[in-house]
Parts: sequence; structure tokens; C-alpha cells
Amino acid sequence: MYAIVEIGGHQYKVSKDQVLFVDKQNVADGKLSLERVLLVADDKGIKVGTPVVDGAKVEATVLETVKADKLIIFKKKRRKGYQKKTGHRQKLSQIRIDNIIA
Repeated sequence: MYAIVEIGGHQYKVSKDQVLFVDKQNVADGKLSLERVLLVADDKGIKVGTPVVDGAKVEATVLETVKADKLIIFKKKRRKGYQKKTGHRQKLSQIRIDNIIA
């Protein structure tokens, strides 16, 4: 059984007990309920939402908040003496999918 969910504007294919990194999620108790389920596939068949599947949800647990690898942004204009180097590290949440409710 798997589902396609939308988390923070990105779509992920998830299944039970899968661990994945998503954009930082702010939850107090560590439990996350994902309501934007776009597709659910199980042994009975596939349900496609328009745009979401009614009554379907995915329950997840936030394991930890980490930082991604550093991205370096380098800007340069040739023959002008202009160089600028910046970078940032995106904050991510590591989540585990506990249950898919169709």
C-alpha cells in the first residue's frame, strides 16, 4: 500500500514505515497528520483524488530536525571586479510514516 501526499508544496510517494526528509514541520507533540492525499493505492485498487481523496489521511511522526548540506551561491560579473559568495543550509524534518488511512 502506498500513497502520494503533498507536503510543503512537494509531492512524495510514501508507504508504511518509510523514513524521509521533508521541509521543516512545526509540530508540538511530534505527531503529524497529512490531509492532502492525492492518490491511494492498495490491494483493492487505486483511488485518485480530484484534487484530494476524500477521507484519506497519512499519519507520521517527526523524528528530528536537521540541516541539509550547504548550498553555495556564487555571483560574478566578468571584467567588473564584482564577486559575491553566499550560502545557506535548509532546515529539514526527518519523518516516519506510521499509518495510511484510506
